[in-house]
Order: sequence, then structure tokens, then C-alpha cells
Amino acid sequence: MTAAPGFLGFPARLAGDRSPRIVIFGAGHGSTYPAGDSSGHALAPDAIRAASRDDADLVEHWDFDLGGPLFDGRPASCVDAGNIPTVMRDNEGNRARIEEKTRGLLASGAVPMLLGGDDSVVIPFLAGFADHGPVWILQIDAHIDWRDELHGERHGYSSPMRRASEMAHVAGMVQVGLRAVGSARTTEIEAARRYGSRFVTAREVHAHGVEAALRHVPEGARVVVTLDCDGLDPGIMPGVAARTPGGLGYTQAIDLIAGLGRRARIAGFDLVELYPPADVDGLSALTAARLLVNAIGAVVRQG
Repeated sequence: MTAAPGFLGFPARLAGDRSPRIVIFGAGHGSTYPAGDSSGHALAPDAIRAASRDDADLVEHWDFDLGGPLFDGRPASCVDAGNIPTVMRDNEGNRARIEEKTRGLLASGAVPMLLGGDDSVVIPFLAGFADHGPVWILQIDAHIDWRDELHGERHGYSSPMRRASEMAHVAGMVQVGLRAVGSARTTEIEAARRYGSRFVTAREVHAHGVEAALRHVPEGARVVVTLDCDGLDPGIMPGVAARTPGGLGYTQAIDLIAGLGRRARIAGFDLVELYPPADVDGLSALTAARLLVNAIGAVVRQG
């Protein structure tokens, strides 16, 4: 476990026999490509925690993003369980540990919130919901992540939505923020469309608002949000490995999260692909921390 302070100063456990409503945990490594290096992405969970420290004493203050204090008069029931042990290139072991942690938290009744790590950690995180389906996925990302394999690896950061589409407990997905080019070719686009994935480009959100995405999510559905930091514009999220102009703004991202919380139920949340070595003056880590605060607030307000 990490020795770093918890996100927003949250404890590692609640006093007495209280069970947490929300549990944050980090996973620095998932499934690395043969020539890949996930060490930079592994710095992200603790960078996000560090960025939250200045607000640790302000959790009872009014938050204008949320329309009130974070916990809105409810007992604080959020813990930070630290980072699970992962090792670069121990792909199978990393996947097993992430899935096991997710399953355990869901069995306890908590909403799991995962801090990655590159996008490969999303695959075992989503697999952990197998006994708690059906779930929908709302992905915020510049890319569709539908490669069947890359360099012989089927569980790398280019494949999470392809693997999710094969999970029986995943009922559907909405992919938001798409733009420019990535690893997807025509074959991947066609495969995603055959599956029934709903594509919502960043341009559509800019033109029509977040309702362009939310309308595809069935009302009342249980939804896992997977947020790749490159889904946001690099002007506010420069600390990513693939900067692409034209991404979602901060307000659009938090409006998506809040709108989803009102329309459906957020069953889980992950935030991945923050790359601290490319950050500028800590801006990306700060933005990521605020996104996590908004996700926590949305879950709390679900009652």
C-alpha cells in the first residue's frame, strides 16, 4: 500500500464498523506491450492525491461545481484504500489483482473508483463487475480503444472497449469525446458499430451540449464511467501521452458526470491515462483531482 496521504485527506478506513459508500484505490500498471513502459503513468494516482491536498480542509465548504458541500450534509463515507501492488510486465498478475479488488469492493456494497495507470487497467476493472450487471459504460476519450490486439497483446491500452464488448454483463456503451486519429482503422470502427456502440464526437458535444451523449444512456441504468484524460482538451489537460486539440472542456466533463448521476446510477468510476512527466505546472493533476471530486459528489447525491 502507498504511504502517501489519501485523496482529499480521506482515511484508509472508517471508524468503528461503518462501511464506506465509496472506495478509491490506485493501480499503476495493467497490461504492458512488449516494448512499452508504463512507469510514467504509474505516477498518476499519487500525483492526483497530491493535487488534492490544498483542498483537504475544505470538504465542508461550498463547492460551486456541486451546488453545495461535497457530502451535502450526509456523513462522509469515502475512503482511500491506497494503491494495490502492481508490477510492470506482470500483465496477468496485475489484471488478477485489479479484478479481485474491484469484486471485493462491489461485494461490500461500495462504489469503486480506480485511479490508473494507463487505459489497460480498465479491462480488469470492468471485468470485476461480472456479478453486478448489467452495466452500461460511459467512456470519455479521444479514441475508441477497439483494437483486438496490438503487438500480440489483447489486453493493452488500445483494447479496453473491445474487451468490454465481450463481457456478458456489459449491456452497452456510449463513447464520448472522439476526435482526430488514433489506432482505430476502418475495421475497428465497423466492429464497434456492429456491436452497437454509440459514438459521440467532441464536435457534437461542443455543438449540442452533453445531452448529445446522455440521451443514449437508458434512464435508471447502472453505469460505469471510464475517463481517459486525453478526452479533455490539452489546454486544460496537457499531461497526457497523446495530446489532441478540440477535446472536451472541464465544464462539459463535469456536466456529463452530474447529468449521468441524475439520469442513471453511477456504479463505478475510473480515471486513467494521466501522464505526470508531460504535465505543465501540475495543471493536469489538479484537473483530474477536481473531476474525481465531481464524481464523488454525483454518487453521494444519488442517495
